[in-house]
Amino acid sequence: MFSERRERLRERCSGAGVDAALVSAPANVRWLTGVPGAEALLLERDRALIAVAHPARDRDEAIEELVVPPGQDPAVAVATAAHAELLGVEEHDLTVARHRAVTDAAHCRLRDLHHAVEQLRVVKDDQELACLRIAAEIADQALGELLESILVGRSERHLAMELERRMVDHGADGPAFPVRVGAGDHSGRARHLPGDRRVEEGDFLTVSLGACYRGYRSSATRTFVVGLAPQDWQVELHGIVFAAQRAARETLAVGTSLDDCARAAGRVLEARGYPPELDEGVGHGVGLDVEEEPRPGALEPWPGEFGKLENRVPVTVGLGVALPGRGGVRIEDTLVVRPSEDGGPELLTITTKELLAL
Repeated sequence: MFSERRERLRERCSGAGVDAALVSAPANVRWLTGVPGAEALLLERDRALIAVAHPARDRDEAIEELVVPPGQDPAVAVATAAHAELLGVEEHDLTVARHRAVTDAAHCRLRDLHHAVEQLRVVKDDQELACLRIAAEIADQALGELLESILVGRSERHLAMELERRMVDHGADGPAFPVRVGAGDHSGRARHLPGDRRVEEGDFLTVSLGACYRGYRSSATRTFVVGLAPQDWQVELHGIVFAAQRAARETLAVGTSLDDCARAAGRVLEARGYPPELDEGVGHGVGLDVEEEPRPGALEPWPGEFGKLENRVPVTVGLGVALPGRGGVRIEDTLVVRPSEDGGPELLTITTKELLAL
């Protein structure tokens, strides 16, 4: 599997006239080698060399190792071993200083790989999708257990820490990203960091979480009402966001784009009197990175022609509305794009999106 991935990158490099590739983005190195601790990869026509801090346990025999001492840049270390006239590098991952150091170490010309590995990573294989399903199941299980506990009086930070612990207890490598919990007037915010605000009766409670399993990451957001039956304005707002997110999910298909999903959601919000604030779109790709390609508004013609989605591409689809001083609703899912003949999008995050009173 990993040797096949490396061969695909070699073919891309050969087609671009590049003799070798220096891969430094951590997720890309792991995708090409299967070695979690590998810090850089030099891929030449007849060999693969990884930089590691310690010898890898389950390394592919086709991969050579270079143990890099502390303080030495792994990318620079493997560049020193390059035998190439034209070396492809990931300029988006290298600072100016690192780029200069790699140039000096390699003693050859450098050319940008133009996100070649990210492009290869977009469509997932069976093993990758299996890991994503497990990551989503772990997060769903942790959230379900939390919702059965007493919430009133506990702080956002405490709830976030408990969710992260529960995901690890259920087999996660760790959280896919720092868990976000927003209560009351903090609910519904996309980037809210949990603080000391304590949950009160009648609060909206928004939880954004995801698990990381064997490097692959899920993402989900749910909003609930705590303690009491929801007020009319809470029921109305939740219904609007629920309908907009559902419209975005139902638009997701082979041949569509994330921008199409955002437009579908925006039409629902506008019809209900809420100007859409979807400048960042409604989702993005997910895999070894919690935010990866495809992204909304992509200018390059990939993952498909003119940014159209392909089969087996996992993405997040989510949006929210927050009312100043009152709070709001946010709902997000992780799904896999599937053709209509296979039943359409595969939903990985299955915790209910209905408005529960906890």
